[in-house]
Amino acid sequence: MDAIVSDLPLAPAASAGNDSLIAVRDLSFTVASAAGQVNILRGVTFSVASGEAVGIVGPSGSGKSTLMMLLGGLDRATGGSIRVAGHDLTALGEDALARFRRDHVGIVFQAFHLVPTMTAEENVALPLEFGGGEDAIERAREALGRVGLGHRTTHYPAQLSGGEQQRVALARAIVARPAIILADEPTGNLDGATGSAVMDLLFGIRAELGTTLLLITHDTALASRCGRVIAIADGRIASDSQAVS
Repeated sequence: MDAIVSDLPLAPAASAGNDSLIAVRDLSFTVASAAGQVNILRGVTFSVASGEAVGIVGPSGSGKSTLMMLLGGLDRATGGSIRVAGHDLTALGEDALARFRRDHVGIVFQAFHLVPTMTAEENVALPLEFGGGEDAIERAREALGRVGLGHRTTHYPAQLSGGEQQRVALARAIVARPAIILADEPTGNLDGATGSAVMDLLFGIRAELGTTLLLITHDTALASRCGRVIAIADGRIASDSQAVS
């Protein structure tokens, strides 16, 4: 794997108040079901400072992935407030939310979500092309080199292993130099050794760039690699503490 270099500057981001990059207050999310209303998140409140790495843990169905969707502006809260990088996400329309994601957030999912008919460099360049960047392919190649795939830029997803596809997804998440990376079970589709290598890469990039990281995982050992761990149970924060190394 290529060495991680540190010449890519981190884009500045505004504070979300009280020196927090992320400020969540009394957040709730409710959906309708055949059996009635289901409360997925119930009064969640926390803040994250710029540059923090936070692991978010909890059992399946606890609401942790829903929380990530809300923080990334991919879904809308039922109640409460979310301020991220100076933006009140609950007040933004769809176009403004798309611009917010483009400018501030990189997201890595468990599923790789690569476009099968596009090469690795084309997949990585997508966020930049949406923003009208003229140097999108050049920066995509740089990001692929950062994740050790400088030799695979013109390969299609079907020609890549699972670990390589997730590294392409990681390159796509960092190519626009976001202030925040949201990672939702990024090793869920990988074997143990490959997943460990991808996480080493993710933590290395975060350390080099000073990016704020929210890592959602069921793996408490993986979460403990972050400086802080928030546990969610039944839609509420059960604990919020410094990780024990």
